[in-house]
Amino acid sequence: MTYAFMSAVQKDFHAVDDLIRANLNSHVPLVEEIAAYLIEAGGKRLRPLLVLLCARACGYSGNDHIKLAAVIEFLHTAMLLHDDVVDDSDLRRGRKTVNAAWGNPPSVLVGDFLHSRAFEMMVDIGNMRVMEILSRATNIISEGEVQQLCNIRNPKTTEADYMEIITRKTAMLFQAAAHSGAVLAGADKDTEAALRDYGLHLGVAFQLVDDHLDYRGDTEALGKNVGDDLAEGKMTLPLIAAMRNGTDDQKAFICDAIEKGGVENLHSMINLVESTGALKYTTDSANSQRCKAQECLSRVDDSEFKNAMSTLINFVVDRHF
Repeated sequence: MTYAFMSAVQKDFHAVDDLIRANLNSHVPLVEEIAAYLIEAGGKRLRPLLVLLCARACGYSGNDHIKLAAVIEFLHTAMLLHDDVVDDSDLRRGRKTVNAAWGNPPSVLVGDFLHSRAFEMMVDIGNMRVMEILSRATNIISEGEVQQLCNIRNPKTTEADYMEIITRKTAMLFQAAAHSGAVLAGADKDTEAALRDYGLHLGVAFQLVDDHLDYRGDTEALGKNVGDDLAEGKMTLPLIAAMRNGTDDQKAFICDAIEKGGVENLHSMINLVESTGALKYTTDSANSQRCKAQECLSRVDDSEFKNAMSTLINFVVDRHF
């Protein structure tokens, strides 16, 4: 499916797809088999899209933004492979996860292959500032994953804890994609900062909406199981807000559900997060990030690429799947 915000860089996007396929070659058949499976799964590829839009918005006319976008997608896919193992997930983008289809060891090792291939391509680009941004981002993302793991089945997780975790584990790669695209294009300092911050707010909004949809979405439309966060014992913003607004009995119910994990109480929990206003609070928080992202774009010169980024943040916040 082609979205309106992709049209400004449609040709570039096709070139990224071609480069991704060209760089998934391996002497090991299993690597190529799993890589092909991942490519066929599709996805919107919002993070590499950000590289293309930000580079073009800053007037970039070279070709290295194609390679940089592929690097970002490889890093993202490697992280997803590892995440699915950690979370014991069995469904992503409407299909079995790699760990469900091939097992945990191949999933981890192919994730390592994609990660190392990304750094090979990054070196080939040869831009030290881009390398600095991406290497720092991958380190922070890894810390965020560990931080989230430490908070599993912890009903005392605060909103501040949660925001720090999603900023590190999700928003950081959005930020790095936007920032590195601007740096590659040689943007001035003000534009570089504006696009960096736009990427951050876009990423936070993306995760807020994802966590909202985990209690309101549809498994077939989402391409993953509704209630996964509850099953894994994750205290996301809908539950944190419900804990803050709920009665003592409701708080005790949430604590018990998080500590035990599982989805036996999913229907009751959906009713609870709705009745306490927690889902509305989560949506309002995503809308706040939308406003901040749009304010960042107000500091960027007008272009079709800027318009596409404005459409993109609206898509992310308003999506229902």
